Amino acid sequence: MENPLVDILYTQNWDSSTKFSIKVTKPLHSEVTPYQRIDFFDSETYGRFFTLDGLMMVTQKDEFAYHDMITHVPMATNPDIKRVLIIGGGDGGTSREICRYKHIESVDLVEIDERVMQLCQEYLPQTAGHIAKEPRLHLHFEDGLNYVKNKPDASFDLILVDSTDPIGSGEGLFTTEFYRQCFRVLSDDGILINQHESPYYQFHVKEMRKAHRKIKDVFPIVRVYQYNIATYPSGHWLFGFASKKYDPVRDHQVERWEAFGLKTMYYNSQIHEGAFALPTFVNEMLAGTDPNTLPIFPHKDYVE
Repeated sequence: MENPLVDILYTQNWDSSTKFSIKVTKPLHSEVTPYQRIDFFDSETYGRFFTLDGLMMVTQKDEFAYHDMITHVPMATNPDIKRVLIIGGGDGGTSREICRYKHIESVDLVEIDERVMQLCQEYLPQTAGHIAKEPRLHLHFEDGLNYVKNKPDASFDLILVDSTDPIGSGEGLFTTEFYRQCFRVLSDDGILINQHESPYYQFHVKEMRKAHRKIKDVFPIVRVYQYNIATYPSGHWLFGFASKKYDPVRDHQVERWEAFGLKTMYYNSQIHEGAFALPTFVNEMLAGTDPNTLPIFPHKDYVE
């Protein structure tokens, strides 16, 4: 019998002095794989959600923000993309959105931990329900960096790095070697989208600046865009856009993308261009030469 005086809370430390909590109505599943701990929960406010090593990955309430912005921004920049590689993304949300484009020929999804996908198919059909019935989707359960190293040049038109933070199994997806391999396996007009962290907490800011510097050393066109997602630390998150040919604002194909007729919950053509208009403090963080110099209060230099 439930005790009405006891609340079960999922809590994530956003930094050493900031926490985020969700009241859990029912714990659903927990297991430890060779790679990480996986937990699924039900909640009243955010619906069903799952975590990896205690870090929030997906909630039913706000997953659309992440998955819209990682997929539709590159597709509206180059609507002719046909061959897609997704690294990570075992929850299925990114492949769900990509597979809504009927002209896509093939989607290779590389997920290091097969149990993530199996469990999401069971507990989160909202994001993973298409996986078993999508013939264009090819699954590979292995390390993302090793997979890319073994692919021929110009194998893909788009790479979506749907990764966790750069710790544990996700660390190799934030290295210069990984970005160089991505450049090699992309076609001449290829695009790379990567998870680019957040501009508020020290750990994320440091990794954001390191990743940005490394990608700029490899790709000729590098931009950063933002989106809001309530359950990620601070709610203000970034994606990186890197390309051999296309600028996402200059080459934005509004009419061609809108002709696809896709209904989206977050992305639209106005959001596309506006997302690249970053706050001043984010631009200055990205431009900084030393990723270890981290302002605690970015606004303090502007207060007279």
